[in-house]
Amino acid sequence: MRGAGVVAAGKGSSWWRKLLRKEAEPPAEDPAALRLRTALAAVRAGFPVAPAAHPVGFSCSCERVGCPAPAQHPVSFTWQAQATTDVDQVTRWLARDPEANFVTPTGRVHDVLDVPAEAGRLALDRLGEKAGPVAAVGEDRYLFFTTTRSPLDEDEWWTSELDAFPEDVAEHPGLRWHTRGSYVLLPPSQLTDGGGVRWVRGPEHGLPDPLRLLDVLTDACAEVGAAPVPEQWLIG
Repeated sequence: MRGAGVVAAGKGSSWWRKLLRKEAEPPAEDPAALRLRTALAAVRAGFPVAPAAHPVGFSCSCERVGCPAPAQHPVSFTWQAQATTDVDQVTRWLARDPEANFVTPTGRVHDVLDVPAEAGRLALDRLGEKAGPVAAVGEDRYLFFTTTRSPLDEDEWWTSELDAFPEDVAEHPGLRWHTRGSYVLLPPSQLTDGGGVRWVRGPEHGLPDPLRLLDVLTDACAEVGAAPVPEQWLIG
């Protein structure tokens, strides 16, 4: 009987410790508040944002038949002019459409080097603190945010037509350089397959020069068998 009492006391003590830990944990953040906080983190870091389509089941909120990039494109054709770092405007967008995704135009404040996730993880291990902000798009892609080279030399840098038209993406599965005319999804965007866009390294990290990352990302893509970097990207 004495042994049974010890066991019962032990179980009761364990239950009490779990209850105390549970009460000490902060309450879970409301999903809408979490989405707003995540969106505003990028805005406050200086990333302009514009609203994008979002998933409706396995389809896109744009209701376009055969949408080539469901939940991965801007809502408006004027997304470049619409993109803003105005906190109040972004708050209003989310109040009007709590499920809205967001894109950020590239070639203005930042460029993005976009690689397969396997190459991205490998490169991030090698770059460590030298990497700037990094986002994961589901399980497929890693986005490395860098300073933009676009304004420096009009003859060297080009509009990223490839990445402004998502229907062409499947033809170029390796490293893609998003600059003028392009955009990428930002957290807290959601994907039609149930995945989402999340920060691996947050927007508070400084933006590195893309050329400092390019060699590491190129090598990582080669090691995982991704398509090579276009030859013209290695100029300069």
